Amino acid sequence: MSTLSLAVRDSSTMLRRNLLHVRRYPSLTLNLLLTPVMLLLLFVYIFGDAMSAGLAGGGGRDAYIAYIVPGILLMTIGSTVVGAAVSVAMDKNEGIIARFRTMAIHRGSILVGHVVGSVMQSLASVLLVGAVGFAIGFRSTDATVLEWLAALGLIALFALALTWIAVGMGMASPNAEGASNSATPLILLPLISSAFVPLESMPGWFRPVAEYQPFTPAIETLRGLLLGTEIGHNGWLAVAWSLALTALGYRWSTAAFRRDPE
Repeated sequence: MSTLSLAVRDSSTMLRRNLLHVRRYPSLTLNLLLTPVMLLLLFVYIFGDAMSAGLAGGGGRDAYIAYIVPGILLMTIGSTVVGAAVSVAMDKNEGIIARFRTMAIHRGSILVGHVVGSVMQSLASVLLVGAVGFAIGFRSTDATVLEWLAALGLIALFALALTWIAVGMGMASPNAEGASNSATPLILLPLISSAFVPLESMPGWFRPVAEYQPFTPAIETLRGLLLGTEIGHNGWLAVAWSLALTALGYRWSTAAFRRDPE
C-alpha cells in the first residue's frame, strides 16, 4: 500500500472515530451551538430595533436581521471548534494519542481525523444556525449561485483555519479545561468585530481593534456575498487570514505532536 493510500485509509478511520464521539456525546456540541443561537435571538428580538439605528438608513428589526446573521454564522464556527480543542486535549491527557503513536498507522492521520471531523461539525452547525436565521426572517434573495458557492467556500476555509488553531491549543493544553479556556478568544473575537454593529459606529480608539482581526474581513466578505453589500479589499484579507491561520495552526499542532513525550 502506498504512503498516500495508507494516509487516506487511516485518516478515514480516525474521522469515523471522531464522528462516533460526536454522535455518542452530543452535549458538548449542543452547548457550544447554544451560544450563537441565543445571541442571535437576543440581539434580534431584544436589541434589534435599537441596534438597527446604527445601520446606514436604519430599517428596523428586519434590516438588523440581515446585518447580523452573517456575523453569527462565522461566530458559530468559532464556538464549534472549541470542541476540537477539548477533544484533542482529552485524547492527549488520557494517553490515547500516545497509544496511537505506537501503532502501525500514519501518524498524521491522528490530527487530520480531528480536523476534518471538526470542519464537518462546523458546517453542520452553520446550517443549523442558518436555519434559525431563516426562520426568524433572514433572506438572501439577491445572491447568485456563484455567490452562494463562494460563501460556502469561505465558510469552509475559515472553519479549516480556526480548527487547526483549536487543535494546536488542544495539543498545548495540559487538560480539557485548559483547552476550553485557551479557545475562549475564538468565541470572544466576533463580539469585538463588525458582527453586531458597523465599524463606523465604533469609537475611534477602538475601531482598529475591530478592523484588524480575522473575523471582521471574513464577516464583511460573507455579508457582501449574501446581501450584495460592498466587499472591497475584505475578500482578499479574509482569504489571507484564513490561509495564514491554517499554516500557523498546522505548524503549531504538528510541532506539538512531534515533541509530545506522552
